[in-house]
Amino acid sequence: MTALGKIFRTTTFKLTLVYLTVFALFAAFLLGYFAFNTRRLITEQITDTVNAEITGLSEQYRQGGIRRLVISVDERARRPGSSLYLVTTFSGEALAGNVTALQPGTLDNPGWTETTYRRLDEADERDKKHPDHHALVRVFQLPGGFRMLVGRDLEERERLYHIVTAAGRWSVAIVIVLGLAGGLFVTRRVLRRVDAMTETSRSIMAGDLGERLPVAGSGDELDRLAVNLNLMLERIEALMKGLKEVSDNIAHDLKTPLTRLRNRTEQALRTASSEAEYRAALEGTIEESDGLIRTFNALLMIARAESGQSRDDMVEFDAAEIANDIGELYEPLAEQKGLALRVEAPSPAPVKGNRELVSQALSNLVDNAIKYAALPDRPEGSPPAQIVVQAVNDGDRVLLTVADNGPGIPEADRQRVLERFVRLEQSRSQPGSGLGLSLAAAVARLHGGELTLADNAPGLKSIIALPRGGPVQIAG
Repeated sequence: MTALGKIFRTTTFKLTLVYLTVFALFAAFLLGYFAFNTRRLITEQITDTVNAEITGLSEQYRQGGIRRLVISVDERARRPGSSLYLVTTFSGEALAGNVTALQPGTLDNPGWTETTYRRLDEADERDKKHPDHHALVRVFQLPGGFRMLVGRDLEERERLYHIVTAAGRWSVAIVIVLGLAGGLFVTRRVLRRVDAMTETSRSIMAGDLGERLPVAGSGDELDRLAVNLNLMLERIEALMKGLKEVSDNIAHDLKTPLTRLRNRTEQALRTASSEAEYRAALEGTIEESDGLIRTFNALLMIARAESGQSRDDMVEFDAAEIANDIGELYEPLAEQKGLALRVEAPSPAPVKGNRELVSQALSNLVDNAIKYAALPDRPEGSPPAQIVVQAVNDGDRVLLTVADNGPGIPEADRQRVLERFVRLEQSRSQPGSGLGLSLAAAVARLHGGELTLADNAPGLKSIIALPRGGPVQIAG
């Protein structure tokens, strides 16, 4: 397809043609209406002038009869101008005036008439040199069969009318030409941007997810579309990267427990000689299997949160109530580890979301805090190990916070640990799969919030910020 053909097929050019046609028709109608009203106004002025002339001549006729009327008409006919006068006998013989060569029958029809004529001083000239003029005249029948004609030449009216119509035609032609030129310019400009987006889209479809649609910076609808699509592409790229990392991490991190599972089973088949040894091997196998199931459940829960499927189960609930329940659930485990677990939820913290997922996310944070705040290599003289779980209102947000006095996470690694299967060196000796923080982050994003890791000096402070919901009915 040629470049011009592409331009003609674009929606922008078609819209330009539609708007141009509507505007040209409107302009033509407006100019036509102006020309019509201009002609009508001049005609009204002519009739008013003629009526005034007739009033004056009628007064002359009443005062002096036909003789005085003829003298008055003769006097007025000699004045320069576009006024027309004629007084004739009943047989049509001219007595006074400046008009000749009227259309046949004009004097026989009293009233207003548009007619052609020649002035008296042009009657003997050739037709080509002095063509017939047009006039608006009024004819009267006078007593005795006399007839009087008073009128006005229409040359001025026709000239002005032709000027207006010619200007209108030129204006419409200029509007069409400039409209087409502007339409072509705008269409080519838009087409260049669309072609650039198309080329970028082809590169992305070819596998280069790092490409982004060009943004001109004008803030127009194409820029807004490009910005939103780029945000979508960034999200897709992050998901694809996460999918690749998950595939790699599953291949590496799940290979070890599966290998242990196989080796334990094989060893039991080779070396076990009693029911107790077989039982111990089976229990170990079950324990490894439970760990694998927990890992896959966590992966499924993260996928469920990131896909948005859990939005269908969102209800109003009190996050402070969840914090208290989790505190009661983990308090015995914390005491067993020599930790003090305290819950601070002074007032209701309304949230609209998936109660199960928010509870799981907060449980993961508390579970991590118990693991690492109870590490045996705590510095001597450090404050007693404690964990504080908070649920507080912060403006239009609800903050679910878990703070501990453990070793914390270096600032450079705080974003990285939110990825799946990422575990820092100091956590390798602890049980887990590296999915707890990933799940908490996915749940926060699902609810339109975020998970933030901050320094608790010493230790780690994990904060889930969620949009605040409406009032929650607290059971009495």
